[in-house]
Amino acid sequence: MKLLLYLAYDGSAFCGYQAQTHGNTVQQTLNLATEEVFGHSCDVTGCSRTDSGVHARMFCATVTREGGAPLETTIPVDKIPAVLNIHLPDSIAVGYARWVPDDFHPRYSVTSKEYVYKIYNAPFRCPFEHKRSWHIPQRLDDEALERMNQAAAAFIGQRDFSACMASGSDILDKTRNVMSARVFREGDFVTFAVRADGFLYHMVRIMAGTLVDVALQKISADSIPERLASLDRRRMGRTAPAEGLYLNRVFYDDPACPGYRGGDILAD
Repeated sequence: MKLLLYLAYDGSAFCGYQAQTHGNTVQQTLNLATEEVFGHSCDVTGCSRTDSGVHARMFCATVTREGGAPLETTIPVDKIPAVLNIHLPDSIAVGYARWVPDDFHPRYSVTSKEYVYKIYNAPFRCPFEHKRSWHIPQRLDDEALERMNQAAAAFIGQRDFSACMASGSDILDKTRNVMSARVFREGDFVTFAVRADGFLYHMVRIMAGTLVDVALQKISADSIPERLASLDRRRMGRTAPAEGLYLNRVFYDDPACPGYRGGDILAD
């Protein structure tokens, strides 16, 4: 059996999720904590490779012994989050743990993921939103949000999203199915929420940057379908900064997973 963890983290202090030679990462921090708790080296496998500065409200990771052997512990599974949190920094918190079969994979067993992108839309920056949202001082009024939602609707569907992928990726299959995409305002915050069966390198950040360019009338909302069809990254808008991006929800086709109802994920 594998141990599946549901956790959240503030990505401001990390160089992304994936372990690397230079810079502190979420995976390395989890590796240290699990070794302290279970008394031996562990393999911690995440559901996504979030970039430097990107946050997660829900992130899933499995824990096994180093080399993939089943994890054994006398700690009751419902007590594991509290024990792990003692050994984790304040920027990471485990909220839930359960056992899953050996063939479960936190990344490849995912049926869909939802990301949100936060924009702080006020004349002056807010110190409490530093590294947690993208500050856009120009007012995004109702007409701007309407343009953004018109453009976001063009993202929905299954297609080649090469136009929304940054260079530097070795992914060959660039087809993804976007299930929902919408923009809404709550006070001074404008949020872009998008759910898909998978995402390409910088895909959500390119979508968010393009939507802001649509809002500011630098790009026409009507032109988004043609720009996507071009498969040309240069036809889309800017890449939004990492700090506004959050992995919001992760879904598996499993009744034991949060968000499951009758064989499908919960609707928004």
